[in-house]
Amino acid sequence: MGRCATGEEIVECRLTNSRGTEAAILTLGATLRTCVVADASGEWADVVLGFDTVEEYLSGNEYFGATVGRYANRIANGRFSIGAASHQLELNAPPHAEHGGREGFHRRLWRIEDTDDRDGAALTLSLVSPDGDQGYPGRLEVRLTYRLTNDDELRLEYRATTSRLTVLNLTHHSYWTLSEAGATLDARLRIDADSYAPVNSSLIPTGAIAPVEGTPFDFRAPTPISSRIRDGSCPQLVFGRGYDHNFVLRPPSGSLRMAARLEDSRSGRVLEVLTTEPGLQLYTANFLNGGVSGKNRRLYRQGDGIALETQHFPDSPNHPQFPTTVLEPGHVWRSATTYRFSTLP
Repeated sequence: MGRCATGEEIVECRLTNSRGTEAAILTLGATLRTCVVADASGEWADVVLGFDTVEEYLSGNEYFGATVGRYANRIANGRFSIGAASHQLELNAPPHAEHGGREGFHRRLWRIEDTDDRDGAALTLSLVSPDGDQGYPGRLEVRLTYRLTNDDELRLEYRATTSRLTVLNLTHHSYWTLSEAGATLDARLRIDADSYAPVNSSLIPTGAIAPVEGTPFDFRAPTPISSRIRDGSCPQLVFGRGYDHNFVLRPPSGSLRMAARLEDSRSGRVLEVLTTEPGLQLYTANFLNGGVSGKNRRLYRQGDGIALETQHFPDSPNHPQFPTTVLEPGHVWRSATTYRFSTLP
């Protein structure tokens, strides 16, 4: 595909299953560059936003399809403490730290560890993040396996260990579009969450957990995303310019269970998201403004893709009431997320 600034080669690995579904993954950022899925009529299309060239991934800041870390989402003022030790991160989204920093995992060249073809096709990538990387403590070793099964499931399995007490929150950051980009927000979304985490005007959680009932955040039944996203009477939607919020998934976290279902009536495509994580960030690409030229030179606009980021909660290190993101030496951090594709009857 190309080379990074150090001259190292960036490789694209393509997974295919017996049904013809394809997933192409870059070693740069462990990025899902394309995901080709059939619609209800048997027509094939790529259902993720992204770029045509490596150079665009190297210069862009949109996290298209990337593996985000060390800490997905935001940490207030880039500061947190573990016990008596305080840590200051780079403020790459002033005044806050976001998605692991300017040189987070989305900018790193991951190493290919293994490939196999059991129950479809799989690729395992690894990354070593040194102690102090972007301000985070501990030498972190991460392994990520992408597995595309013959049941049309794209499974992501993460494993990580650390040499020092640290915080960790990895996620996958694809922008899904099950139909033509301009109709993405008309898809019907269900999220298996009874509550969400409200944010302040700079998109940092207030620390509260609020019920979704009676709000534009109630997706417990399938609802078109477009139906309430422009509700200017809702301060939360004003703060985010749309949806950019963490939903508190129904328990139990730690076990793989349904998190969300996205269905598009035009194409008939259905995407189900299962995860072991306690939260799901719904992001409606609110900061795409037509200034980014993506695949096939299409100008991406607000709402052209939908990110469904399985995660621990934003700014958890500064909210002890949230599920902990602390990883200790000698412990193994594990997380799994599955994207299941099907069509409407």
